[in-house]
Formats: sequence, structure tokens, C-alpha cells
Amino acid sequence: MMRDNIDRPAIVNEVSAAFYRYEQALISNDVAVLDELFWSDPRTVRYGASENLYGIDEIRAFRNTRSSQGLERLLQNTTITTYGDDMAVASTEFTREGCDKIGRQMQTWVKFPYGWRIVAAHVSLMS
Repeated sequence: MMRDNIDRPAIVNEVSAAFYRYEQALISNDVAVLDELFWSDPRTVRYGASENLYGIDEIRAFRNTRSSQGLERLLQNTTITTYGDDMAVASTEFTREGCDKIGRQMQTWVKFPYGWRIVAAHVSLMS
């Protein structure tokens, strides 16, 4: 039954490690790790706070040109749900110092033979 494969602790731990590795790379602007953790494929999608990026090439171009200032953030309400051994959704809210908006981020993760990768992501801000 599929319910038995949801949130198996070992898989949640794997995805959590990948998620927090991504978070550390994000706030330190480690573009190499950010690039590694997105699926290197033209079907990868990232909807940002002010941009829609289709394919790994657009995502890479965005990462290579964005400012490295003001990336620190505080996460809250982070939820990681796994489905089977090779799919997960990570959701979190975040705040940044000096910003009165709440950020929201969702990522769909898939486990490939070479590790967990983000295949789709959405970032938005709300008042």
C-alpha cells in the first residue's frame, strides 16, 4: 500500500540532508552546489519571485547573474514529505531581515542514480 511508503524515516533523512545542503548553498551563494542540486535537464522549471525559468540553462544563467547580497533568511514551517523511495516535496516559509514579506518555497525532489535533484521549484512572496 502506498501509505506505507510515505515518510519513511531513512528517505526523509536523505531528502532533508539534500534540502539543507541546498539552503546552505543558497545563503552562501555557492552556485556550483545550487547547480548540482537542480536536475540538469531542459524540463526543469523554477518559478521565482520575479522570474519564470524554463530549463537548466535559464536557471544557471539566473544563478550566475543574481546578487550575492542579502541572501540570509530564516526558515519556518518547513515540511518535507516523501513518497516512496525516490520522490519528495519540500515546502518552507522564510523571512529576511528588513523585509516585511513572507517568502514561500516549494521544491519537488526526485532521486536519480546520482542523487536527489530538484526537478521543479516555486518561490513567491506575500504581504
